[in-house]
Amino acid sequence: MMLQMTDIIEKAKKLKLLILDVDGVLTDGKLFFDHQGNEYKSFHARDGHGIKLLRQAGVEIAVISGRKSASVALRMKNLGITHVYQGHEHKLEAFYEILEKVGVSTDQTAHVGDDLLDLPIMTRVGLAIAVADANFAVLQHAHWCTSLPGGLGAVREVCDLVMQAQGTFDAVLNAYLK
Repeated sequence: MMLQMTDIIEKAKKLKLLILDVDGVLTDGKLFFDHQGNEYKSFHARDGHGIKLLRQAGVEIAVISGRKSASVALRMKNLGITHVYQGHEHKLEAFYEILEKVGVSTDQTAHVGDDLLDLPIMTRVGLAIAVADANFAVLQHAHWCTSLPGGLGAVREVCDLVMQAQGTFDAVLNAYLK
């Protein structure tokens, strides 16, 4: 179901909302637990910076995760993401709630996923994106696939693509070249 790049760019131009999975997308999917059961996750700094830049460019960001983690809540708070839904193995309810809160249509929404839990949303959005190391079935249902794996810059790749498609990337780049 992969689309031509010209079609991807046309879909990305319309985006007002980017929904991200966490484990396997914002992280590499590894789960770390200490002897007391505390969970730790690793997030890539470039992904976080891309999220901040995309938000500044006017695209809303939301997170829907099947798992619940204090580290996710903290990281999303640090990034200024207010639409954070954790512990939602059945993600559609959260998806429709976010669409209503943000006031966007499915065509104005993209979702980045890596595993089967993401398919119900991916099959409903305007732009379905899989990370490079996603499950084969997710790759089959994606419109576009990142070149980088989850947790290692894939989300930044998505953010850059959206900003380039919407014509906001050059202004961001020029601000750093001053």
